[in-house]
Amino acid sequence: MNKEFIKGFFKENPIFVLLLGLCPTLAVSTRVINALGMGAGVIFVLLGSNIFVSLLKNFIPDKVRIPAYIVIIASFVTIVDLVMQAYAPSLSESLGVFVKLIVVNCIILGRAEAFANKNTLGSSVLDALGMGIGFTLGLLLISFIREVLGNGTITVFAFGNFDGVLRIPILYQAPVRIFSLSAGALLVMGFLLGFFKWYGSRKKGEQA
Repeated sequence: MNKEFIKGFFKENPIFVLLLGLCPTLAVSTRVINALGMGAGVIFVLLGSNIFVSLLKNFIPDKVRIPAYIVIIASFVTIVDLVMQAYAPSLSESLGVFVKLIVVNCIILGRAEAFANKNTLGSSVLDALGMGIGFTLGLLLISFIREVLGNGTITVFAFGNFDGVLRIPILYQAPVRIFSLSAGALLVMGFLLGFFKWYGSRKKGEQA
């Protein structure tokens, strides 16, 4: 599998290694469905912006490079925002302003400037998909831990007679509420960062 695609899963994971996009990560990671929605939005914007930046990199003057990237990114964010409002209003309301703030997410602009601006269209697409999926997986992991421990539930998409909420015995009756609060987000993030740092150091030790 192409290294540009898989690097975002672990080696250059946006959340746990590059430490980018942490504000929306901590803010929306209270429910699994929020992670799915935000992750899908980020993947779409990353893919669209990387494609356009890669295609237009030779035509955009250096002096207006960053403003041009922001316009491209903002266009795709607007599409995501409007589609969510139209087809997933409850998810849009839950994510709130953080959907619009994808415009200033460091992951998006960082990949446009550091990668798509210097590489081919094919590599830029793989980079966008890998980084977007890596971000989504990281966000899902944090959201899963926080929701299970903090609420005793796993919230996914509703369909038919299913309300979209899986209730976990014992934890649903007596959840550890701190994990649903801001302090819980920081606790989970801290432990996961420690684990990824330990695992990365161990891998380097094995390769040495």
